[in-house]
Amino acid sequence: MNVFVDTSAILAVLDAGDTNHAQAKAFWEKTVGAGEGLVCHNYILVETSAVILRRLGVEAVRVFEHDIVPVLRLVWVTSEVHESAASAHLLASRRTLSLVDCASFEIMRRIGIRSAFAFDRHFQEYGHELLPG
Repeated sequence: MNVFVDTSAILAVLDAGDTNHAQAKAFWEKTVGAGEGLVCHNYILVETSAVILRRLGVEAVRVFEHDIVPVLRLVWVTSEVHESAASAHLLASRRTLSLVDCASFEIMRRIGIRSAFAFDRHFQEYGHELLPG
């Protein structure tokens, strides 16, 4: 099974102070151990790296780059995906919905993934199953 991985999940795995840390860490270890396909896109990497640096510091960015990124199957946002995501973002006209979220939904739609390892309720609002459930 392929599972899409969101910034909210990665942050919860890395940040022991996150309210979802224990649940996220257990799900991550189980999923990686089972060899499940963890899918992510390059906009998530940029967003996640910036938030980790701001919240947790450079050493946490190193852990992210050396221990988490290599496990992910990375999908690159193409100009077509970006244009679709930007259109959806503007159409939604919601301050709390990001372009990165819209790119995630578009990539998930294009590659047929319905489940997201995420703590961002936007995934559920847009019809995706949130994991861990």
